[in-house]
Amino acid sequence: MNLQSDDFELFGLARGFAQDRSAIDARWKELQREAHPDKFAAQGAAAQRVAMQWSVRINEAYQRLKDPMRRAAYLCELHGAPIRAEDNTAMPTAFLMQQMEWREALEEAEAEPELDALDDTVAQARREALAECEALIDRQHDYAGASQQVRALMFIARFADDIERRREQLGQ
Repeated sequence: MNLQSDDFELFGLARGFAQDRSAIDARWKELQREAHPDKFAAQGAAAQRVAMQWSVRINEAYQRLKDPMRRAAYLCELHGAPIRAEDNTAMPTAFLMQQMEWREALEEAEAEPELDALDDTVAQARREALAECEALIDRQHDYAGASQQVRALMFIARFADDIERRREQLGQ
């Protein structure tokens, strides 16, 4: 194992968006077994520290690879198209209009069925955005376009959290 390897190399995966989650999980368990600090107890504190560094590196890679949005962002960054969500919030007008409609619907929602319907709509938008990420990354190799989709996914994820908060408010 090489600390300088990217997450895909570390996990022995092809560099791409479409991944088999069970393969990621299985490889993570395998890598964790190989790098577990307890395996290096007889070799002293220095070996255990190195194993701990590996364990942390493996966990960080796993967190990025298992989450489709984070995996897409990572691939964009690896290919020179950073997400820059904190300073690049430009989105297509249609997407912004959709966000406004969702916000209005959320503010007006007064019962679980309304929230469920909105949640279903948002979940469908997430699936569509992830499918678009896959097409942009794996087939078109358009990482700049994919970075815009990742920013859209970030908006969608935050809105899904807002739906859950609204659910909690209504439940009180």
